[in-house]
Amino acid sequence: MIKNVKISPRQFCILVILFSIGTTILIIPAAIIKTAQQDAWISALLGIGLGLLLVALIITLANRYPNMTLVEINEKLLGRWLGKTVSLAFVFFSFISAAGLLFQVGTFLTTQMMPDTPVLMINILFACVVIMGIRLGLETLARSAEIFFAFFIILFIILVVSVAPQIDFQNIQPVFEVRMKPIIWSSLIFVSIFCLPSVVLLMVFPVSVNQPKQAKQAFFSGIIIGGLFLTIIILLGILVLGIDVASRHMYPSYAIARRINVGGFIQRIEAVMAIMWFISMYFKLIFYFYAAITGLAQTLNVKDYRPLTLPLGMIMVVMSVTLHPDILDYNQYNKGIFMVHASTYGLFLPLLLLGISAFRKKEETKQNEIP
Repeated sequence: MIKNVKISPRQFCILVILFSIGTTILIIPAAIIKTAQQDAWISALLGIGLGLLLVALIITLANRYPNMTLVEINEKLLGRWLGKTVSLAFVFFSFISAAGLLFQVGTFLTTQMMPDTPVLMINILFACVVIMGIRLGLETLARSAEIFFAFFIILFIILVVSVAPQIDFQNIQPVFEVRMKPIIWSSLIFVSIFCLPSVVLLMVFPVSVNQPKQAKQAFFSGIIIGGLFLTIIILLGILVLGIDVASRHMYPSYAIARRINVGGFIQRIEAVMAIMWFISMYFKLIFYFYAAITGLAQTLNVKDYRPLTLPLGMIMVVMSVTLHPDILDYNQYNKGIFMVHASTYGLFLPLLLLGISAFRKKEETKQNEIP
């Protein structure tokens, strides 16, 4: 049933852009500005380059098995039981990441916009929308992404144009003042949240894209465009807020929106600008959850994943309020454990599968050469 659903390369590109931006637009600027200071934008550009290498790795694996999802590739190369074990671990990673994002959504809303609203109620409402989207299917999500992406672009342009008069180029000088070690470390943090999770898209790419060849280019284009969006936000954080304010603020990109003041008339519209973050957070969360749901369904040989959405959605809500005691713990998790966790599935697992695939192909070639 999953394989019968098809989306276009253009829709897939938009989904990659929104997935790569996700909550990265909220949490990454402060993290890498604190480490790389005024050279944080260089770390972001370096991170885009590393991200493209990771995408090339994912595409290489997908090319070997164009009609399979990651779960099916695991079982084919690792065997039935080991493959299912690895797939369940991947499902757990996707599910935990979805719960963490839901926690981030609730925390953002309660700390910045609705402080008197219980976090649990916000998480329940947001999870309901996610479950509805999953049940409607991938095609519906892709079409809605096309519509919402237009709003995202418009709001992003308004943000950049509105805060442009407050840019101070002194904040970014001197360039290359920071040593290479902090820049490289910041780029690794950037990649761990920006690109490593893209491995979950192997549950969609290329099996659910109607033009696999064009989908490869769409994957690269989506990562580049998403990375440039984030680089611009990081640059604005440095140029408008300055290093000290940007590194100390929990959500620098939201703080930038608060600085919008056009002629003393258009101001305090950060709530409207927050729609941009909700759009990207929604699609990142929904694809984490989609990967977990469809991955579990395929691992357990369940034909229809929809009956799993409600019970797992309820568990996700519970985990979103129990996994992390506060936002500081979540940020520390992103800087440390998540990098290791994401590298396991976003880097080492594709390398392992490619290595096994190459070894098997070599053995088959040797056997065919034997008369």
